[in-house]
Amino acid sequence: MRPEILFISDLHLGTTRPDVTRRFLAFIRNRAQGIERLYILGDLFDAYIGDDDNSSPNREVKAALKQLSESGTAIFFQHGNRDFLVGELFCRETGASLLGDHALIDLYGEPALLTHGDLLCTDDVPYQVARVRVRSEAWKRNALSKPLFIRQLYARWYRLKSGLDKRKKSQEIMDANPEAVVEIMRRFGVRKLIHGHTHRPNIHDLEIDGIPARRFVLAEWDTCGAVLSRHRDLGWSVERTA
Repeated sequence: MRPEILFISDLHLGTTRPDVTRRFLAFIRNRAQGIERLYILGDLFDAYIGDDDNSSPNREVKAALKQLSESGTAIFFQHGNRDFLVGELFCRETGASLLGDHALIDLYGEPALLTHGDLLCTDDVPYQVARVRVRSEAWKRNALSKPLFIRQLYARWYRLKSGLDKRKKSQEIMDANPEAVVEIMRRFGVRKLIHGHTHRPNIHDLEIDGIPARRFVLAEWDTCGAVLSRHRDLGWSVERTA
């Protein structure tokens, strides 16, 4: 396997974005082939309503990930705010491993922390309150107990509500809080943090207790795909896939 690790997030795959799905499937067939590890840091799907939903594009996405994992690439999946109902069946069908909300990994001898990014947006208090409620095991069990068509209707309503809610909030409230960033990096003892969610791609240089640190913010996939690469010998790079 090639000594390279790729990171992606915020693809928001769904029936309304077939071009992004095609781009992702091409990425899996081509760019991701032969790499050591692939980390998907949440919101792979725009509205994931359960592992029993095998409609398109879920079916094609799972098949592509399965092919990649069987070729030898290790795949890791972290829940986002749009696909936190991804469960163990999805992992069995794709060969992916589920990560917790904060995942400490080794990048060729250097520790790094992975998170979707929504927990860093501490200024958005209503969202954080709602997040606690919908991430509870009781809420998830109740949601998954509903018939599939009911969950599909709910997903459509949620997409509409989410869009309306965002219009009422400033970009600053929905961005990562700088103090929250420093606190989580200090807590895990890392100088590298990788996350998505905010749709504000950038590489931020900062200082924690007098030591240089870096925060990599992954991009949303829209008109092109964004990939963060860490190659053992060549270092870091950010790519755009057509």
